Amino acid sequence: MGGSGSKVKGAWPFAGSGAGGDSGSEGQEDQSLTRLKGIRKATPFIFTRRSSLYYDEDGDLAHEFYEETVVTKNGRKKSKLKRIQKNLIPQGIVKLNHPRIHVDFPVILCEV
Repeated sequence: MGGSGSKVKGAWPFAGSGAGGDSGSEGQEDQSLTRLKGIRKATPFIFTRRSSLYYDEDGDLAHEFYEETVVTKNGRKKSKLKRIQKNLIPQGIVKLNHPRIHVDFPVILCEV
């Protein structure tokens, strides 16, 4: 799993200033000010997520789809379930009922 963390290296939207140390030049100060402006727009909440559900050819929605197949072995009929993995369409982005806190948010909310 673990696919919900940020993918960009070095870009942490919840970081403090974005500047590593004291900067003497104005160019570096301009960059840190630009980063600060971008950070103020970042929110620690997640409002949407990628769904793990799929639509099949009939329009049914589920995590997995199976079809029943009848196998004849030694004159006896036995039914088996075969997993369908073709012709499935992902549901896409789903809006969450309640906002969630981002995985990379660096604040401890509750101590145990």
